[in-house]
Amino acid sequence: MTTYDDLKQQFESYKARNLKLNMERGQPADANFDLSLPILSAVDEKNYITDNGVDIRNYPGGVLGLIEAREMFCSQLNVSADELILGNNSSLELMSRILTWALLRGVCNSEKGWVNDSPKLIVTVPGYDRHFLLARELGYELLEVDMTVNGPDMDAVEELVATDASVKGIFFVPTYSNPTGDSISEKYAERLVNINAAAPDFTVFADDAYSVHHLIDNPPAVPNLLELAKKCGKADRVILFGSTSKVTFASGGLGLAGMSSNNIKYWSSALSAQTIGPNKAEQWRHVLFLRNYPGGLNGLMRDHAKILKPKFDKVQEVLNRELGNLNLASWTNPSGGYFVSLDTTDPIADRVVELAREAGLALTPTGATFPGGVDAANRNIRLAPTRPPIEEIELAMEIVACCIKLASAERA
Repeated sequence: MTTYDDLKQQFESYKARNLKLNMERGQPADANFDLSLPILSAVDEKNYITDNGVDIRNYPGGVLGLIEAREMFCSQLNVSADELILGNNSSLELMSRILTWALLRGVCNSEKGWVNDSPKLIVTVPGYDRHFLLARELGYELLEVDMTVNGPDMDAVEELVATDASVKGIFFVPTYSNPTGDSISEKYAERLVNINAAAPDFTVFADDAYSVHHLIDNPPAVPNLLELAKKCGKADRVILFGSTSKVTFASGGLGLAGMSSNNIKYWSSALSAQTIGPNKAEQWRHVLFLRNYPGGLNGLMRDHAKILKPKFDKVQEVLNRELGNLNLASWTNPSGGYFVSLDTTDPIADRVVELAREAGLALTPTGATFPGGVDAANRNIRLAPTRPPIEEIELAMEIVACCIKLASAERA
């Protein structure tokens, strides 16, 4: 039986190694970026005219983006090319513009802007810290609901929206949620798009950032939120987001927004007041690169999975070996996405993160997966195994396990 002194000695041995390990942010590894290196030379002085005759050096092309790029990436959000808007680099920019315009003049079917209605957004917890930061900085009040294995806790969502017209929407990740890796089920998706909301302009803001980031072969089909909304006559209720930040280059990708035809007209009008159009040279590079990549977008994502899956498998291997029968923590085993979510049995997450830092391992700050950075239960830790090499992941997870054991023993 491992004693407290044994754990303390093991912990001190890690500290003595002066390690500098990092599992804090969900970034691609250099090996993932290397898959897309040919994109840098995909466009040159001989091929700057698109198939449809657009000169990427000039203004023309429109706020929606190049049709060739929309045709290529519409499948990422499971929409048609005519239902897609392309933006620059990250989806966060498109999200921020749409949420800001919603405050100023509302969404497609609003009578007025939301800014004077003390607007509220429902968010799932644990969830994505960038969503929380953006919405709070814009002035939205955030209402927390649990992220379950079937998606947002729909009983809680339905109760929140039923009588409060200031609840204007829900902002969440529907596929391989950050950080749990859970995806919304067909039943929950149907309930969500058909929800009886007091606000007639209630909107589903779905950040489908990981829709193509599978870790397994033949992943199960995910609900098509926009199609489900169309079937119940509420097509304008759903706005989908995505990006190529973890498909090609994080610093030079494309943002995606999928929506109904009515929404396309409404939001393209708003966005055209802010920009002549997105970076068409970047879009054309992506088109030419993926046309030449074996298997196209799907082939590229399969190659990403070959790099990432062994890292996620290593996380599971070490956690099961070190903590499997101790009842000190539970964790997710996702089929896609970029994270593993771990919950300690005791309220010691902050202590675990602190101990890990002392041992030379940077973890996501405690509470980052909750609005305001406050995890009231003090149990959730987001693990990001995507960037470090697999050898570092094994050592990092052994440190995590040691710190959980030591923090639990301290509390006992």
